[in-house]
Amino acid sequence: MRKFWLLCSLSVTVLTASVVWHNYGDGVDVHSPAAATSSPETLQAGRYLVQAGNCIACHTARGGAPLAGGRAIDTPFGAVFSSNLTPDPETGLGRWNAQHFWRALHHGRSKDGRLLAPAFPYNHTTLITRADADAMFAWLQSLPAVPQVMPPHQLRWPLGTQAALAFWRSLYFKAGSYQPQPQQDAAWNRGAYLVQGLGHCAACHSPRNALGATASVDDLSGGLMFGINWWAPSLLDPLQTGLAETPTSAIIQLLKTGRSGEYHTTGPMGEVVQYSTQFLSDADLQAMAMYLQSKAKPDVQSQQPSATALRRVLPDVATRGAKIYEQHCAQCHGEQGQGQTGAYPALAGHRAVLQKDTTNLVQTVLYGGYPPATAGNPRPFGMPPYILTLDDKDIAAVLTHLRTQWGNHAAEVTPLEIHRIRASQGS
Repeated sequence: MRKFWLLCSLSVTVLTASVVWHNYGDGVDVHSPAAATSSPETLQAGRYLVQAGNCIACHTARGGAPLAGGRAIDTPFGAVFSSNLTPDPETGLGRWNAQHFWRALHHGRSKDGRLLAPAFPYNHTTLITRADADAMFAWLQSLPAVPQVMPPHQLRWPLGTQAALAFWRSLYFKAGSYQPQPQQDAAWNRGAYLVQGLGHCAACHSPRNALGATASVDDLSGGLMFGINWWAPSLLDPLQTGLAETPTSAIIQLLKTGRSGEYHTTGPMGEVVQYSTQFLSDADLQAMAMYLQSKAKPDVQSQQPSATALRRVLPDVATRGAKIYEQHCAQCHGEQGQGQTGAYPALAGHRAVLQKDTTNLVQTVLYGGYPPATAGNPRPFGMPPYILTLDDKDIAAVLTHLRTQWGNHAAEVTPLEIHRIRASQGS
């Protein structure tokens, strides 16, 4: 028995030492920082990289100063508040050096050495090169200092403790760097670096397990975004985005302007375009599109399920949906769902209308919205909210109408689906 307990004690000691080394043995000497450079070229590069990483979206509170932090990031485990990236000495990065910043990006540790919550996507930022990290830090240090005290995180105990974070990181995080694929050209590798690292696309476009971890930095198979309750579609599935069959120029235009043909970005992706991708060079956008298309699966099946496989819509639902569409939708989207070129998208055959998961479709009808205002689309046409105009049965009926008319053959939407979305938003 004594040997058993000795063996258990030794195992626990070894396991604890392994966890400690994994999380704190990064070897970054924060007391001997390299000389920082702030040439105009470095500052310009740093600004571009911060935009490529869409840092402003999370690190800016609603109505607050840009990059001064304080925005609540909702997770299944509680809210995490983003940090102040301005050079304020008390509440921001004013007392940080380039080594501190590099350690945060590459190892997920703050200035004082504590482990950061993985709401900050350091599993992606660890891929950023040291030169890019230094340029980003130099530009952030050039900003006006904005004092802003961060609220404490609201993670459920013990999930926000350093011990719990260390355990999570031991399971799901490993510091690394982007390794170029020699069989691919420079443009493909640049696209992979941007998508996997700075762009952290899988942070949204990937399912998460029960502990909030994604499978990998290049898992783009889609998932529900907790808190805001939007579905980030799979970038691989031809039925959800069809990237493999989409012209590269159309992908670039969508990322640059927020609109391409019948498709436009809204919701969280609208923010990505507004604050990030519209500022990227055409070469970088093409590289990202090339990489994404290389991973996407070609369309080898019908875009719609067989009409005979769908449940017949009840006559009263069909009549109700047609009437609501005529009253509220036909003026913009056309009597036959044909839309108006350059303004309102066609609904006949539109991939977003036909999705199996109707979350985004319901969100759009409930809350309306506009595509992002960009240099290429400065005055976007939008849609009014119907949350106070139509009840659950009305919205279910009109969405069922969209999904079963003009050659569309998609499943009926039920009032229960609408209620679920309303309830998730507290409305």
